[in-house]
Amino acid sequence: MSSEILPSETIVALSGGVGGAKLALGLAKHLADEQLMIIANTADDFEHLGLSISPDLDTVMYTLAGINNTEQGWGLANESWNTMDALEQLGGETWFRLGDRDLATHLERSTRLRRGESLSDVTQYLCEQLNIGCRLLPMTDDPVRTLVVTDQEQLSFQEYFVREQCQPKVLSLDFAGIEQATAQAEFLNVLESDQLQAIIICPSNPFVSVEPILSLAGVRDRMKNSKAPVIAVSPIVSGAAIKGPAAKMMRELNMPSTVSAVAAYYGDLLDGFVLDQRDQEMEPEIAAMGVATSVQQTIMTSLDDRIALAQSVLSFAADLASQ
Repeated sequence: MSSEILPSETIVALSGGVGGAKLALGLAKHLADEQLMIIANTADDFEHLGLSISPDLDTVMYTLAGINNTEQGWGLANESWNTMDALEQLGGETWFRLGDRDLATHLERSTRLRRGESLSDVTQYLCEQLNIGCRLLPMTDDPVRTLVVTDQEQLSFQEYFVREQCQPKVLSLDFAGIEQATAQAEFLNVLESDQLQAIIICPSNPFVSVEPILSLAGVRDRMKNSKAPVIAVSPIVSGAAIKGPAAKMMRELNMPSTVSAVAAYYGDLLDGFVLDQRDQEMEPEIAAMGVATSVQQTIMTSLDDRIALAQSVLSFAADLASQ
């Protein structure tokens, strides 16, 4: 069976923030620029200090450009915080920290959006300025906003995630604007392309990073009908999320925080599922769902880890596609 992606073939990766960006970078290091399309979640986007902020898009963009802060996983390396310090002195809102250099991204994006450019066009422009060769696209150019219903109040995702540090108990999630939003046109088109070799769901939060993408009209159906295999990489290892509140959300939404629960959540959308070596005992349970499995080292602490996992996922995809 083949284990190589041919030059004429396309890989689509669905990504949230930090975890997804790591695998996206590994894929970008292995594939030619024209072979890779990354679709980033934009339901975490919000307006703050008069600026349009796209946290997941920016995390993927900075990671691909090699300028991200690798220690904290978000923002830019070698950042300074003079603006936030001055804002705090003035009594302004500083719970969402924007570094001085990071602010330039949000200023340029906001200016261009106000001129009438689409989020896709602005993202392409920013990627060009940062010498990113592969295609990075927002899931939609329309506003979609994740609302977290908690035991205390309804919060925007960033209020829940950053301001409240994920402390309130999650009762449910809602994606405001999802029914009116149209999936990014290039994304929809490639899902129906004969050149599509694989759709990879990166190890991102299934509920707040991936589900908004899947909830856009036409996306799930096109993915299910595609001849290309759909493969998810688990964001859960040994019952815990590598980054973010996924495991906590699973427990509060009455789901076990296990890799098999992640596979069951995606359900019949999947052709393949990649789980970590630490969860190998759950492989038969996932295989019993009719999903092919691949056991790998999924914790990515180095660039070599990212590239190795990407290679393994691509080989797995190529094997599934050849069956």
